[in-house]
Amino acid sequence: MISLIAKLQTKLLSLSLCRLISSLALLRDPPLIEPIKHEHHFPNSSLDPFHVFSVYSRTAPCTIENTEILHSHLLKTALFECNMFLSNFLLDWYCKSGDMFNAAKLFDRIPQPNAISWNIMISGYNNTLKFEDSLRTFCRMRILGVEANEITYGSVLSSCANLQACVFSEQLYSLAIKNGFYSNGYLRTGIMDVFSKSGNFDYALRVFNDVSCGNVVCWNSIISGAVRNRENWVALELFGQMCRRFLVPNSFTFSSILTACAALGEIETGKGVQAWVIKCCVKDVFVGTAIVDLYAKCGDIVEAVQEFSRMAVRNVVSWTAIIAGFVKNDDSISALKIFKDMRKMGGEINNFTATTVVTSCAKPGMVNEAIQIHSWILKAGFCLDPVVEAAVINMYSKIGAIDLSEAVFKERTDIKNTGPWAVMISSFAQNYHPQRAIKLFWTMIKEGLKPDQACYSSVFSVIDSLRFGRQLHCYTLKNGFVFDLSIGSSLFTMYSKCGTIKDSYKVFEEIPTRDNVSLASMIAGFAEHGLADQAFGLFQDLLSEETRPDQMSLAAILTACSGLCSLRRGKEIHGYIFRAEISREPLVGSALVTMYLKCGALKFSKVVFDMLPEKDQISCSALVSGYAQNGLLEEALSLLHEISISNFAIDSFMIASILGAVAILNRLGVGIQLHAYVTKMGLDSDVSVGSSLVTMYSKCGSIKDSSKAFDRIDEPDLIGWTAMIAGYAQHGKGEEALRMYEHMRKEGIRPDPVTFVEVLSACSRANLVEDGYFHFNTMTREFGIQPNNRHYACMVDLIGRSGRLKEAEKFIESMPIEPDALVWGTLLAACKLHGDVDLGRVAAKKAMDLEPYDAGAYVALSNIFADVGQWEEALEVRRLMKGTGVRKDFGWSSM
Repeated sequence: MISLIAKLQTKLLSLSLCRLISSLALLRDPPLIEPIKHEHHFPNSSLDPFHVFSVYSRTAPCTIENTEILHSHLLKTALFECNMFLSNFLLDWYCKSGDMFNAAKLFDRIPQPNAISWNIMISGYNNTLKFEDSLRTFCRMRILGVEANEITYGSVLSSCANLQACVFSEQLYSLAIKNGFYSNGYLRTGIMDVFSKSGNFDYALRVFNDVSCGNVVCWNSIISGAVRNRENWVALELFGQMCRRFLVPNSFTFSSILTACAALGEIETGKGVQAWVIKCCVKDVFVGTAIVDLYAKCGDIVEAVQEFSRMAVRNVVSWTAIIAGFVKNDDSISALKIFKDMRKMGGEINNFTATTVVTSCAKPGMVNEAIQIHSWILKAGFCLDPVVEAAVINMYSKIGAIDLSEAVFKERTDIKNTGPWAVMISSFAQNYHPQRAIKLFWTMIKEGLKPDQACYSSVFSVIDSLRFGRQLHCYTLKNGFVFDLSIGSSLFTMYSKCGTIKDSYKVFEEIPTRDNVSLASMIAGFAEHGLADQAFGLFQDLLSEETRPDQMSLAAILTACSGLCSLRRGKEIHGYIFRAEISREPLVGSALVTMYLKCGALKFSKVVFDMLPEKDQISCSALVSGYAQNGLLEEALSLLHEISISNFAIDSFMIASILGAVAILNRLGVGIQLHAYVTKMGLDSDVSVGSSLVTMYSKCGSIKDSSKAFDRIDEPDLIGWTAMIAGYAQHGKGEEALRMYEHMRKEGIRPDPVTFVEVLSACSRANLVEDGYFHFNTMTREFGIQPNNRHYACMVDLIGRSGRLKEAEKFIESMPIEPDALVWGTLLAACKLHGDVDLGRVAAKKAMDLEPYDAGAYVALSNIFADVGQWEEALEVRRLMKGTGVRKDFGWSSM
């Protein structure tokens, strides 16, 4: 009976295949008929179904239309419903054509699908990026009791990797181990890939180390995972272990390890790997691209171009790598030339290429090139990509065209993508438009978008109001971003800038992982607030953790030494730098020059400067400004001349420093010559140079020239406006100073405490008492600025000059902070002006108690007594002054 049934099945199969062959002749594709139209190709009366369908799969394209035609013909055959091979073949074709809807319908009609059927469905969902459906199909398979094989586990692990479903992956891997797949390299590679893609590289490494592996694919997986997670040193170590086990690396291994060398800047190691590539005769386009990228990122652009020219085949990645290399080496012209050649050769261009080319034009002076590239992007259709849009916004920002950046931002296509928002906020912050940055940030929140780390960091960098900073800090806590390193660094920098170093350090301590940038910022914060011991303590903690400080950290601690004028500690840091053999690095060398200058050791500063192998812009500028700030104007001008004839660019910082020294020394002739020089160079419109010219002319007595210099500034900043207000105040032009202040307000520039000092001084010198009270009250009410002793001293001077001495005394008594010697000394000066002996005696006593060794209060009180003819009291004050050991400085004149 059994043999009879077998014969009947064979006969039925033969008949059904004959019907299939006749049906296939109806298909539109003629080549399908050729291999099967002659029956002598198949044995006797039966046809091999595997052979028939292998022929069909080789000749017919796997489209939805062809699959449906094949399905309709198979339905006519008698064996289709009961033959698992035919069902799985058709199911596979539906999946390969991407028609998962009909594939699922067909799958549900199979009476008892086997493991192959389930695997086809799971792989089909993966190929169509329906990873969640893939996991649901596997769970359904498990519920029905179908045994999974290694193909099943591998496909499901691929779904987990794309969904970054670590928990499900761990359960799946445990199940695979339980079912006897413990040492299966295919599955271990899959679980390592899951962990690597989800950022859990430590787990991936643990899985790799569980079983000794001789499979190159496993090694490639863990090495590429290390590179993906930026564990590049681990990748190099794994590569060394792989070589010691005499495993032969392939092109995938080489490309991964070359990428690690490029990221680390290990060009010598990379050259060794390249030699192995040449020895193995590997001519893979991905390996060639990785070699080009290695040399480009390590700064050897000449070798990168040579390797690029040797490549027989180039893809879009290799073209983009060489363009990015030129951009990194600040050679925008060559980058654009390579891009032009790429377009001529018809190379594929993707959004990464477009972004790289846009970045090459993000330089001042490249406005025409930027507009041309923007036009090409619009024509090529890349403007629809949010990443490219963000790059264009940043490009216009870097060339100073912030209005064009805003125009591109307003025309963006995807308003829900946070990338362009973050770049626009950062552009406003970098171009000194803090209010516009904050306003755009709040608009983003009102639109229902969730700001990312870049948005928070940019906004924190421009906040100067402690109250608003605390509010945003709370909002950050609410959204769970407080432990992010970039946000945390911006946050504690904001608190430091707002004067609350205690809160700054508290945020710093809460950051779970700190890098050298955050440590350098915190050290600089301590230094700026005069907390040298804390700065050095933090630096010692850095050394005790066996973390090697980078140039930024060392520059920050040298800045702390500069602020404290601590030459001894500065020499100690210099000794550490010398032992670490980094004293000749540009950033550290410039910091050493500045430190010795600030500590008054000009000789050591010049020695360090002369020892620098390459004198850069920073070190030259540091020495020039150092000479100027120490009053050595001739030396500063001599060095400026040497720099100019050495083809070094003279920046605005150098000029501003020298102009500051000219103002202090009252050398108007030198200042006029410098003004002519900077006008010839085109720097007179620069905001820092222009502000220095305003101050210089004002202090040298020429307020008219000061006003002319201010009008030449393209976009005056707060410092420039404040300098002009101060100039008018010093020359007794109080009404002009107040008009300048109102003009500044209309321009949208927010005043700071220094601005209000100058405004109140202007009111005082012009005897504008009511205006002074008004502006003093607006400090806190409108701008949230708490007055300090300088502001109170200005108000006492204002009230006292007008003769309202009792009101000035009551004003001091009502101060919320303790008045210092400056405030009482100001009242004492008003008493001398109006001859109030009694109140003058009280004010002098307060000032002497606060600063017993200051001669000013003694002299002022003695002069008050002398003015009213009380010579005995005047002599008594002089005797008291002599007995205390206070000496009056001699007056001098430069005339």
